[in-house]
Amino acid sequence: MSGDLKQLQHKLHIQFQDRQLLKQAFTHASYVNEHRFNQHSDNERLEFLGDAVLELTVSEFLYRLFPDRPEGELTKLRAAIVCEPSLVKFAENLEFGHYVLLGKGEELTGGRTRPALLADVFESFIGALYLDQGLDSVKAFLERYVFPKLELGGKMQITDYKTELQELTQHHNLGVLEYRIVEERGPAHEREFVSEVYMEGRSLGRGTGRSKKEAEQQAAAVALRELSSIEQ
Repeated sequence: MSGDLKQLQHKLHIQFQDRQLLKQAFTHASYVNEHRFNQHSDNERLEFLGDAVLELTVSEFLYRLFPDRPEGELTKLRAAIVCEPSLVKFAENLEFGHYVLLGKGEELTGGRTRPALLADVFESFIGALYLDQGLDSVKAFLERYVFPKLELGGKMQITDYKTELQELTQHHNLGVLEYRIVEERGPAHEREFVSEVYMEGRSLGRGTGRSKKEAEQQAAAVALRELSSIEQ
C-alpha cells in the first residue's frame, strides 16, 4: 500500500504547486497498465528529465567543491553519485518506496524494494521538482538530503566502465562510442535489458542488467577487455 504524498511533502518541507506532477513521479507503469480507465501517467518521462537535471546539478556541485581537480576525476566522482546503487540509497533514506503506486503483480513480487525501480523513482522526483519549482529548488533539496551524505574524501574506488572506455577510446583516438538497447526481456517486475556498445559501427561488447544503465556498464566492461591489448 502506498503512502500519503501529503505526508511526504510535509516530511521534505516541500509543497508542490502541481500535485498531479508529484503523483506522476511516484506512479509506476505497472499501476497505469491496471488503471487505464483513470488516465494516469507513469513516471518514465519524468525519469528521463530527472536524469539530466541530476547530471547538471551534481556536476555544478562537484565543480564548485573541488576547484583544483581535473575533469577526469570530476567525471568519475559524478558517475559514482548518479549511478544506480547511489540513487537507490538516496531513495531508501527518504523512504520513497513507501509512496510508489504499483500494479498488483509488481507489488506481490517485491517491486517496492527493487533497486532499479527505486533509482527510477528518485530521478522522477527530481524531474517533477524541477518542473514544478525550478533548478534552485532541486539544488536546495539535494543540498539538504543528498550532498551531506556523500563520502567524497580519500581515494574513491569507482568502477565506472563507461567512463574508462570513453577515456581509452579518446586517448587512442579510436572513434565515437554508441550504446544501444538491443533487447528487453522478461515481465515488468523482472525486466532485463541487453545493451551493445558500438564504435564506428562495429560492435565492441554486449552486456545485460536489470536496468539500462547496468546493461551499458556491463557492455562497456566487455569492450574494455576486448581493447585491453591496445595498452599492452
